[in-house]
Amino acid sequence: MSEVVQQLLDELEAELKAQQLWASQAPDATSLSSTLPFCYDTLKLEQWLQFIFLPRLQALLDAQHALPTKVSILPMAELAFNDSAPRPAILLNIIRRIDNILSGVA
Repeated sequence: MSEVVQQLLDELEAELKAQQLWASQAPDATSLSSTLPFCYDTLKLEQWLQFIFLPRLQALLDAQHALPTKVSILPMAELAFNDSAPRPAILLNIIRRIDNILSGVA
């Protein structure tokens, strides 16, 4: 499963970059330390994906630790990307696949 997750994380990163939703600079430490889900009070979803979600999952993969088993990013992504992403369907499909594989649906 870890190979599939790695591939999906790589796809997500590549698509965020392709849609110019990849930031060249990290948000400040205060923005990254929000305790609310998805840091929605301080970050855009693409920032949360880039600076929190992707690095944390990559660290788990690299350390060969257990991956989360209940993931539900898609509902938030549907709200965030339907109005802001150039091609939301592509991003939402990748995120749906990540949710499914980690939650054991795929």
